[in-house]
Amino acid sequence: MHQINIQYYKTSIGELILGSCHKQLCLLNFRNKKTRETVDKRITNGLKGTFVKQDDDILAQARQQLDEYLNGNRMTFDIPLLMVGTNFQKSVWNALLKVPYGTTSTYLQLAKDIDHEKAVRAVANANGANAISVIIPCHRIIGSDGTLVGYGGGLPAKKHLLQLEHNKTGLIKGSSSHMG
Repeated sequence: MHQINIQYYKTSIGELILGSCHKQLCLLNFRNKKTRETVDKRITNGLKGTFVKQDDDILAQARQQLDEYLNGNRMTFDIPLLMVGTNFQKSVWNALLKVPYGTTSTYLQLAKDIDHEKAVRAVANANGANAISVIIPCHRIIGSDGTLVGYGGGLPAKKHLLQLEHNKTGLIKGSSSHMG
């Protein structure tokens, strides 16, 4: 059994749970997210590990970079990530990492980005299964009509993150080349 170190962390967008294993961040999720139990199970089963409430350097680095991001002083993260999921989910999460700070994209565009244009619903499900929220920026995905759609931390947190990025970059919602 591998040890997955976890810590709870209160932020301006809500209380988060952070987890690391093998010196990589594997979990950054909203503590009260409805699907958290499913995500936690996928992480522990996928890594053949158990959660242990213990701090480490990766978790400290994640908290520091999160604070910098939430204070408007960081636009990119450089923490080693350990994605736990299917190959399809990982392809969606890697595509999310390419959506630039301050811009938005859609599920349809993400599906096109991974060459699965007809798999919009599966892409949306993979987006919702993201276990490393904020750093893998699922909050940057909006509806094709420009509306804010579901977010594990709740729509107020999503709106806060998008506004934070918009204020820093001055880009207008939907100004991304990723818009479909």
